[in-house]
Formats: sequence, C-alpha cells, structure tokens
Amino acid sequence: MSERKKKAVMAGLDPAIHDLSSGARNVDARVKPGHDERRGPRHRRSPLIRFLMTLPAAAISFVFSSAPAFADLKICNRMSYVVEAAIGIDDKAATATRGWFRIDPATCRVVVQGTLTADRILLNARALGVYGASPIPQSGSDMLCVAQDNFVIAAARQCRSGQTQAAFTQVTPTQGTDGNLIAYLAEDSEYDDEQARLAGIQRLLVIAGYDAAPIDGVDGPKTQAALAAFLKSRGLSSDIVGSPNLFKTMVDAVQTPSATGLTWCNDTPHKVMAAIATDDGKSVTSRGWYRIDPKTCLHPDVTGQPKQIFSFAEAVDADNRAVKLKDRPLSWGGDRQLCTRETKFETNEQTDCGARGFATTGFGAVDMSSGGKTLRFAAP
Repeated sequence: MSERKKKAVMAGLDPAIHDLSSGARNVDARVKPGHDERRGPRHRRSPLIRFLMTLPAAAISFVFSSAPAFADLKICNRMSYVVEAAIGIDDKAATATRGWFRIDPATCRVVVQGTLTADRILLNARALGVYGASPIPQSGSDMLCVAQDNFVIAAARQCRSGQTQAAFTQVTPTQGTDGNLIAYLAEDSEYDDEQARLAGIQRLLVIAGYDAAPIDGVDGPKTQAALAAFLKSRGLSSDIVGSPNLFKTMVDAVQTPSATGLTWCNDTPHKVMAAIATDDGKSVTSRGWYRIDPKTCLHPDVTGQPKQIFSFAEAVDADNRAVKLKDRPLSWGGDRQLCTRETKFETNEQTDCGARGFATTGFGAVDMSSGGKTLRFAAP
C-alpha cells in the first residue's frame, strides 16, 4: 500500500472513493430529490447561512479557522467518472448544503471563496446518470438534505417535501502551493490526473459499446483504436480530444441512441427509474435502479452476450411516488415476473421474491436480434 493510501481519510464514499486531501457498484435508489421551495417554520440563521443564501453556486464563501484568509476551496476529481459534488457547511448549530458542482476527471472546481468561518466542511459526490449503476457508495455519518438539481438548503438536517437525505462526510482539505485549499476525490486505483483523464475516456467508450477495457488509465493501441472509432461514428473531430469540453461532448454523444446495445430514452417530463435483467442461459439476473432524467437517454451496462434481455421502467415524482395516469402507474414492462426492490438491488434468484425481501415486477423482453434496441419511455 502506498504512503498516500495509508494517509487517506475516508470521505464518506467508501469503498470506491477516498478523500486524499488530509495529511493524516451501487445503483441509484428510487429517490427523487427536489428543490428547497416550500418554506416551513422559520429558523434563526447564522451570518454564514445568510451569506450562503445570497451567493451563486460557484461562490460559496467561508474561511477555515486553521487556514489563511481569502483561501479558496477546490474539489479535484481524480476518478474515472464525471461527478457532481455537493458541500455541507456546519456553522455552530446551523448546517447548510449547496450543489451540484460538476467536475470532470482530472479537473478541479472552486466551490468556496470568502472570509467567513465554518466549524466543519462536509462533502457528498454522485456520478452522472450516464454511468448507469452508480459506482459511488455513500457511507458518511452526516445525513443532510439535497435536491436533484442545483440547490441551496439552509436548514439541511430537516428535509422538506421534494428533498431527500444523502450521506455527507467531513473532509479536511490541505493547502496547495497556490495557497488555496484542496480536497481530492479518488478511487482505489489511485490515479494521478493523467491516468484519471484517460480512464474516464475509457469508461465512456465502454459504455458506448467500444472495446477500451480494461479501464486502467493506461494508453495503448486498443484505447486509441476505440477512441478513433467512436469519434468517427459520432462525426467528431480528433481535435475534441484536447478540448476542455471533451467529457461533455462524450457524455452527450453517449446519451444519444446507439445502433448497438440497449438504449433507454426518457421522453416524459418525469424522472424514470429503470431496471434491467439478463438471461445467460443458466440464470436470470435482475439489477436496478438506473436514473434516467427527463429528455435524456442512457445505456445500461450489459456484460457478456446474454441470450435475452428484459426491461422494466417506472416514472416517479419529486417524492419518489409512482406517477399515475388514470389511477394506473406510468410504467413500461411486460409479463416476465422478476424480483426487484425499492433500493439498490442485484439478484440472480428469481423465486420466492417476497420471502427474500423483494417485490415481483413484470419485465418486458427486449428484441436485440438487430444488434441494438432503443426503448423510448413516453406517456400514452
């Protein structure tokens, strides 16, 4: 184990992500965060919280008691995923959260500037929905409120309608050579910036159906051939590889329907939660949930060459309740009864669902005979 690994302080994203800033396959649950719109009982707000509420998303401000004044806080991503980060600020009895800050692999984002004080800094991170089965387990000890889109929540320990709790972990940033404070998000692979960027490219290529495995951050002919084929198929110039917009371009391209593999597209105004099942001839494995935001597409991760693929999806509202049309849930499935449950699941046992804490859900068979299939979810 490297010295850096020995010194790592867990950032609540165990085991996939570590906070490397201190000196010393999870699938999205069917939870829909919303906005801090409804006002409940008024709380006394500290100067920090009042100041926080007045700032745009990229200008949250405070100073650590042990840090020099005017030092910015940067979150740096050394993962192979595009992530969205949220921060929590503890100031005496008040706790506020703010997010989301999108951070590409091998890049940093200033999330805090300013001159106020805070007792603790807390962090949560999630991968984009394009990655399907979210790779970021959240195991922090502070359960704070977040929303699905950009949000500021002043009283973040008491969630209102449309908000949900997420696990935050305290982090202790270190001071960089530029005088700013830095907290890192990292995987067990301990990528440096160059490796994280390449591993991020490899991961998106694999999702898009190109053979760039293993995802190891090591360049070679296989990765280069997959990248060239991807760019050509999407009509993209090779110049995009050196662009700061590379990951946005790749994510957008991956989220468009593909001629190979399975693609889910959400044409509704609601969030859709989807599950997939694969039959390899020996057993049927069901897995979920995948979050598909409105007006976006997603390629679920399917390994090997299954003999049959099944799909189920359901629209949910801001409070994680099934959307209903004429008293019937807005869902897309079929007659194949397989096991699911409300939270993250993956099981290859499809009998006695109820006795094992699962529900029985009707999946629909997907015709993959042409090599690719796009399922579009739309209201009837």
